[in-house]
Amino acid sequence: MSEELPKDGLLSHLAELRNCLLRCFGALIILMIALIPFAGQIYTTLAQPLLESLPSDGQLISINIIGPFTVQITTAALAAFLIALPYLWFEVWRFVAPGLYANEKKLILPLIASSTLLFYAGMVFAYFMVFHVVFGFIASVAPQEIVWTPDIQEFFSFAITLFIAFGAAFETPVAVYILARAGIVDVETMRKARPYVVVGAFVVAAIFTPPDIISQFLLAIPCWLLFELGLLLAPKKSRDEERNDENDETKD
Repeated sequence: MSEELPKDGLLSHLAELRNCLLRCFGALIILMIALIPFAGQIYTTLAQPLLESLPSDGQLISINIIGPFTVQITTAALAAFLIALPYLWFEVWRFVAPGLYANEKKLILPLIASSTLLFYAGMVFAYFMVFHVVFGFIASVAPQEIVWTPDIQEFFSFAITLFIAFGAAFETPVAVYILARAGIVDVETMRKARPYVVVGAFVVAAIFTPPDIISQFLLAIPCWLLFELGLLLAPKKSRDEERNDENDETKD
């Protein structure tokens, strides 16, 4: 029978979790309030690839009465989240660190740092590469009889979707490493599943990108290459296998 966590210990963990969430929420609120005066400039920078694809007299519109206000608030919230992301990961690490072994503590910090950088890299790739390709494609196929004037809220939702899709796709090496390290799936099994991973990457790309083939390749190909990178970096033995080997050496 498994031992139950003492009531005092459970309450202390819940209190620490509450404090962790309050610190994270407080940091996000402070940053968002500080960024609201610059939200218009941030949004203009975010929409620059789209603006460059519009006709010379083209501009964005708002079909919602409070659209200009809500977009600035959500833009400030997004910028605050991206700036605070390293701190949020630090708070997560500080909460889980007491329950980790010494070797796991050494491992989790590089994982947090690499996952944060990869998420940023995915967003940067989407902004500088994918946005130009997607908006250029849409502008090229739009009939001359149609005035293309995108809505500011629709563009923001579209941008967030692509940012999340590419940011998550760039986390593939970290996911592969964790799966191998935890012993959930060994490296050899993931190598054998390579064809299914490639097909899955194109299916995900078809869901989260516009219908043009170029943007689908721009998501699927990096996802596949990052999967291969994860296989190269993944440990050959899981954590439990390493512990068993250490115990056998100790017995000998």
